[in-house]
Amino acid sequence: MHRWLMVLCFMAWPTLGLAAEDNGHGRHRMNRGQASPQRYEAAGDPAPLGTGSEVPPIHDNEIFGLFRADRLEYQSGEGQDLGVWDVQAWAGTDYHRLYLESEGAWLLDAEELEEASLELLYGVNIGIFWDLRLGLRHDIEPAPSRTFASVGVQGLAPLWFEVDAAAFVSEDGDLSAQVEAEYDLFLSQRLVVQPRLEIGLALQEVEANGVGQGLNTIELGVRLRYEIHRKLAPYVGIAWSRKVGETADLAEAEGEEVEVTSFVAGVTFWF
Repeated sequence: MHRWLMVLCFMAWPTLGLAAEDNGHGRHRMNRGQASPQRYEAAGDPAPLGTGSEVPPIHDNEIFGLFRADRLEYQSGEGQDLGVWDVQAWAGTDYHRLYLESEGAWLLDAEELEEASLELLYGVNIGIFWDLRLGLRHDIEPAPSRTFASVGVQGLAPLWFEVDAAAFVSEDGDLSAQVEAEYDLFLSQRLVVQPRLEIGLALQEVEANGVGQGLNTIELGVRLRYEIHRKLAPYVGIAWSRKVGETADLAEAEGEEVEVTSFVAGVTFWF
């Protein structure tokens, strides 16, 4: 009887050894027939090949790419209908990326651009969830067109606010800045409320472009989106914008609206 038990144990030993090699979650691996690399390191000897000392390939430097439309929307405002876009494409690793971004508004009734800008940026990771971004921005509208050097940060602030803040220096030495903040509040797995804030300011007046000194624009909005898929979500909402300070004075002198409240309908997607 004892002889048969010894035979069964001997036959089962390889199976037990393989089972101990992986716990089913990939978090702990152990081979009873091998010495660990730590054991050799403690003895001051280099770990020989076959002891698990080979460094596995690291994939965080692999090049990825993404296109994202944060906003493709129709705005029905007071006396004007707009088509608004805010899109971004990037390519790179987790640490270094090249961004191409564009945002603007198209006057649907007049069939002309109201605002349009294009940015080419280089981003480098400077912390958990934060990138430092440097590059160029070109404002196509409002005329006359202007080009800026840009420096800013983009990332997740405490409490998971998405923040994009940048400072700009024009070819004429004019300084300005822009801050955007968004927050996703999940009502369910698919229904999301997103408040949004955007603020613009300038240190110098640029009358030709309707820009006053100081705080010049404030935009507030709230959008309710339904995520058909994580990559595709239609939404509706309300957007409010106001020109303030000297910028409001310049707009009134040109007969433009200073404050606009709009109904919003659009879609956001990425791939």
